[in-house]
Amino acid sequence: MNIQWYPGHMTKTRRQMENDVKLVDLVAEVVDARIPISSRNPDIDAIVGERPRLVIFNRVDQADPAMTAKWREWFKAKGYGVLETDARSGKGVNQFSAAAKAVLADKLEAWKARGQVGRPIRAMVVGVPNVGKSTFINKVARRKSAKASDRPGVTRGKQWVSVDTGLELLDTPGILWPKFEDESTGLHLAFTGAVKDEVTDIEGLACALLELLRDRYPQALKERYKLTRLDGLQDWDLLEQCARKRGMRISGGEADTERMAKVLLDEFRGGKLGRFTLELPEDI
Repeated sequence: MNIQWYPGHMTKTRRQMENDVKLVDLVAEVVDARIPISSRNPDIDAIVGERPRLVIFNRVDQADPAMTAKWREWFKAKGYGVLETDARSGKGVNQFSAAAKAVLADKLEAWKARGQVGRPIRAMVVGVPNVGKSTFINKVARRKSAKASDRPGVTRGKQWVSVDTGLELLDTPGILWPKFEDESTGLHLAFTGAVKDEVTDIEGLACALLELLRDRYPQALKERYKLTRLDGLQDWDLLEQCARKRGMRISGGEADTERMAKVLLDEFRGGKLGRFTLELPEDI
């Protein structure tokens, strides 16, 4: 399944970000902890340039803790600051200001030496659609200052949010990129809802997710859908088995695979299936 989705407004968004990055000291890049590479826009590196970077692993509550630890070390080895959060509950969000200051420690010392004490840090918050940027900003600011939604692509225009006297955030619309070079990238983004379901084959998407979970988290799949075995079952067989176990049938007694596909994706996105990380550092 080759998924491509690049609404026209994203070209304008990129141009806007290229101008706005000149105004900030730090770029805070929000990624989905379940897919920390697929949820990073490769164009961001070119847009950001040499600006200091803080990578925010959001939705850590839904990711595999052992894999999150591996990814944390992987990003740190590349010189990025790392913060782990669950923006919905607010976990880790209060550490954002300290994490930003740690990344900018040298710059803050330079400001102090020049007598620029009290100058606020300006940070741009970036990320692909639906990784939780607006929710993160709302929690940091302790108010609903940035528009948040479960639907990808809701944030529009330039929004500055004053967190305190020492930190100002610039919210940006989620931006994808024109072409997913790796098929798995498009799939991972679709699994987590960063790509609209309307532009995908929902049953094909569910089959691909089942295949991945079968290979990496078989026990969780068995327990959730009461499956006695996974060996020898291909993705479509798995989808049918799950539908039957849930009593989802259409006229004639056939498994209602379309309904099951929607349920599977909803349960995965809601964390009901378990805590999963779909890509590993060794995959790169």
